[in-house]
Parts: sequence; structure tokens; C-alpha cells
Amino acid sequence: MFFWRKSWRSDFPILKSKTVYLDSGATSQKPKIVLKTVKHFLETTNANVHRGVYQWSARATEWYEGARKTVADFIKAQPNEIVFVRNATEAINLVSRSWGDLAVKKGDLLVSTVIEHHSNIVPWQALAHRTGAKLSFIPITKEGTLDLVEAKKLLAKKPKILAVTHVSNVLGTINPVKELIAEAHKHGTLVLVDASQSIPHLPIDVKDMDADFLVFSGHKLFAPTVGVLYAKKQLLDKMEPFLFGGDMIKEVTLEKSSWNAVPWKFEAGTPAIPEAIGLAAAINYLNKIGMDKVAAHDAELISYAYEKMQAVSGVTIYGPKERSGVISFNLGDVHSHDLATVVDEDNIAIRSGHHCCMPLMHELNIGAAARISIALYSTKKDIDLFIKALVKAKQVFKL
Repeated sequence: MFFWRKSWRSDFPILKSKTVYLDSGATSQKPKIVLKTVKHFLETTNANVHRGVYQWSARATEWYEGARKTVADFIKAQPNEIVFVRNATEAINLVSRSWGDLAVKKGDLLVSTVIEHHSNIVPWQALAHRTGAKLSFIPITKEGTLDLVEAKKLLAKKPKILAVTHVSNVLGTINPVKELIAEAHKHGTLVLVDASQSIPHLPIDVKDMDADFLVFSGHKLFAPTVGVLYAKKQLLDKMEPFLFGGDMIKEVTLEKSSWNAVPWKFEAGTPAIPEAIGLAAAINYLNKIGMDKVAAHDAELISYAYEKMQAVSGVTIYGPKERSGVISFNLGDVHSHDLATVVDEDNIAIRSGHHCCMPLMHELNIGAAARISIALYSTKKDIDLFIKALVKAKQVFKL
């Protein structure tokens, strides 16, 4: 039975418009409680954190550090394992610099996959170039899932790190990250999980998963633009910061400096205070609903969309049937930008392009694709209106 509550949609003021928003994989909309919380902070308590002894600053610090605990609890981590950054991209760059420059040397192997977002490829390319390491990629099967046989072969070579997405932002593939992590750890390999596309749809438990690093962006989790890096504390303790100044400092002389404790030694300058507080509000909102209910809704809706799209002749869907959050596709030989433009005339907002996954586009032998992506506020009516616009587009393009 389709699990959805009308009240969820009414919690998002922007969705009162006529637009059918099917681009939540790029950024999610924000519920009233998040908007209200950020507004309340800025209107009543706006001050810098960790520095002032006056009441506003003390309250701002309490809110900010409370947000860290909220995030930690949400993914079953400890607060000192949570670093606030700008976005998941910065979090991956932080790891590639602060861990990578310390741990990787010439001749070492790094492993990622061909389905990664550019943000989980380019930092590792740069690390390989800096150090003389080699970067290899796990291929995919014709169904759009990771080739686990080849994955085991690569992991048996004892790479320094495996950087893998939990859910593909193009194929929707749900990677078996827990099993991959267990296999990697057999060979002494650390694992970074990009949870940017999974965290709005699936419960995340970093301890059960045993991830060494995990990253995500708040703006995909119904929050403002703030990012999160989770890392095991023993790794953070050993890592050196790659941004300097502000609150990451313990002591400075003209000759040398020493660093603050973790996680603050990685948070240079004034952090994203209202954004982090907004992220905590979004998580509290999700906790009240229950991530199990969110997961059930999202799984059933994406399955509904998949079946509806499969029934439209001329549509090619990329990736496996079992998926999460997104469906990428093409309509005949129509360019995805043209298709997105046409359905936008019916107030249907979808994504088009290479989705920051050019290597995957090459593997699929396509230049671009259209994409729909859902969230907890999405409905079957949204999908039905999209399908209607898609059928209409076929007539426009004479297919």
C-alpha cells in the first residue's frame, strides 16, 4: 500500500506553486520548520560561535554544537566524528588532502568506480598525480550494477582507499557498501562512502556499515547548503588540516602554530552556523516522520515511476530496476536538454545533461540523459503529470 501523507507536502511552502518538482537529487526543497528555525536564529541569536562570552554567542555555540550532536545521532556516530564543511565535495577533498597526502605514496593503488560523481573521482585523480599513485575503477555490469567480481580482484591488490557512492546519482543503483567495506577491510583498505544520494531516502548507520569516511550534503537533505564529513576519530586524530586559521587554531606564535582538537581543527574560519542549525532542524523533522516511513514511500514511488516510464514507447531507462531516488532516461534520439525544455512548458522540472558523471556517460555510450528524482514530498500525481508531459513531448518531436 502506498505510504504517503498529504501533510508532508504541505510542509514545503514552495510546493504550493504549479511546478511539479522532480529534481530533488540536485537539491531538495525545505520544510517550514527549517525555514522558521534559520529565520529565528538570525533574528534572535545571530552571533559567532566559540569566541564570545556574551549570551548571544553562548547560545549560538550551543545551537551549533547541538546541531553536530543531532547529525551524529542521525547516522549513529559520535559528535567528535562530525566535521561541518560546505558540501560533500569539500568533504571528499578534505579527505584526499588531509588523509591522502599523509597516507599515500608513489606506487600505491587507489580505487573508485565508474559510476561516481565527478566529486568522487577528480580529488582522487589529483591525489594520484601528486603522489605517483595509481587510480583504478570498478566497472559496471550491463544491468548498471557494480561488477563485484572485478571489485574483489581490485581490493585483493590492497589499495589504500576505496571511494564509492552509496547510491548512484544517475543509475539509482544501491551499492552493497556494507559488503564492500567488509571486503576492503580484509585487505587493510579504508573506505569513503558518498551518501549524498542515499541519505534523503535510506537510514544510515555508519557503525553498522563500518565506513571509515562518509560524506553528504545538507541541501539534498531538506536543509540549507552545508556539508558533513564523518570520519572515525582515530583517523581524524592522525590527519592534518588543509585549511588554516580561525577556530582550528590552539596556539599561534610567529614561529609556529598548533591545532585545536577534533573535529574543530578541520573547521577553519567562521563556519556555516545557521546552515548547520537548519540541518539539525531538517533531521529533527525527518526523525518525527521516521526514516523507515520515508524509505518505504520513496521506494514505492520510484518503483511506480519506473513502471510508468517503461510503458512509454521510445523511452530508454538506464540502470537496474531495483533502485533509489532517481531515474535517468532518454526519449528516442531527442537531446535531454530539448526534452527538459519541452516538459518545462507544462511546469515539469527535470534534470538534463551528463549529471557530473561524464565517465559513466561514456560507459553508457551516450552524451547526456534526462533525469527525474523524487523526495518525501513527491507524489504519484507528480509522476502521472510527468508521464502526461512525456507523452506530449513524443508528439512534439514526432516520435
